Amino acid sequence: MNIIKLSYKNIATKPLQTFLTVLILSLSIGLLLGVKQLNKVFESQLQQSLNGVDMVVGAKGSPLQLVLSAVLHIDNPTGNISYTEAKKIANGKYIEEAIPISIGDNYKGYKLVGTTNSFIDLHKTSLENGVLFKKPFEVVIGNAVAKNLGLKIGDSFSSAHGLMENAIENHDENPLKVVGILKPTQNVIDRLIVTNLESIWHMHEHDSTNETHDHEDDEITALLIQFSNKMGLLRLPRSINKDTQFQAALPKYELDKLFQFTAIATKAITWIALAILLVSGISMFVSLYRMVKERAKELALIRTYGASRNKLIQLVFSEGILIGLFSFIVGVLISTISLQAIVSLVQKTYKQQIYLLEYADDIFELLLFIFGLIIIATLMAIRPIIKMDISKIISNEN
Repeated sequence: MNIIKLSYKNIATKPLQTFLTVLILSLSIGLLLGVKQLNKVFESQLQQSLNGVDMVVGAKGSPLQLVLSAVLHIDNPTGNISYTEAKKIANGKYIEEAIPISIGDNYKGYKLVGTTNSFIDLHKTSLENGVLFKKPFEVVIGNAVAKNLGLKIGDSFSSAHGLMENAIENHDENPLKVVGILKPTQNVIDRLIVTNLESIWHMHEHDSTNETHDHEDDEITALLIQFSNKMGLLRLPRSINKDTQFQAALPKYELDKLFQFTAIATKAITWIALAILLVSGISMFVSLYRMVKERAKELALIRTYGASRNKLIQLVFSEGILIGLFSFIVGVLISTISLQAIVSLVQKTYKQQIYLLEYADDIFELLLFIFGLIIIATLMAIRPIIKMDISKIISNEN
């Protein structure tokens, strides 16, 4: 007796019930895998993009907004601060490195960042082609910018005012020239256009031809600070927030708070998916149990032809395995397709390259869980087989 073939025929005789069981089970599997992968990906991407930035100093406002805008470049800045005053903080005690950044323009949705060469070192990357910017209006572009926009060394373009992709106010009088392309890093610098501070200042001057402009009165968006020792973490943030017109925000602390909020939503979705998975397990049990009850006479006849009780149990178990495996494959496909769609949407909306992590371990863990669910459903469904009275069933006395 071919157990697998007979199980398949049993499944095929109840297409609607099988379809509903597979649908519920595969959706719950896809949701569980997808939520777990997205949570890991976004947390990994955000933490990776911190690149050792211990503190951000900028205009007063929301500290989370300051971190998102100055470190992750996914929000609008809280405002500008005086570069002269900011340098006083940069030269202070406990500070190993203070990198100024000035943002406010974009090119086709990719943000233009005025800064120093240290900004590139901060992001642990180097040039793939070309040279670093040395004078105003020279730019070095992230790898994703080069690939997505097709820009090459020597190309020129005009940035637009603002951080959103638009062409309302272009800086056509000050075209930017690509002099370098950075190696891919899988973090935020891949989607940035980097130049020096003077480029940003010149583009926002009323008289951009004035080469003797005094930049002491110019402004920047923020300072990205790395501490020389732990005393900086203990003393500087509170001191800056209390005694200056600036705001100090700690990226790791702010992102941890953000993850705590998102974790609530993630847990809620996970519990919903587990509830759906439990319902699908109950549905599988009902399906197997009904098969045993409705085919009691057929199973009894199989016993009279020499099949053991264990063979009948294997029949029920193999039916559950077939439904479970097919549901699992469909669930993984749903998860993979959905994740790719979300990644494409994020890349299109935020110009951010998202790289999915390896999740074979998650798949294996969930497969074991599904296998355990099938075993439980089978053990509950085979009760009529264990108590089967062949003579009564065949004589229709039961």
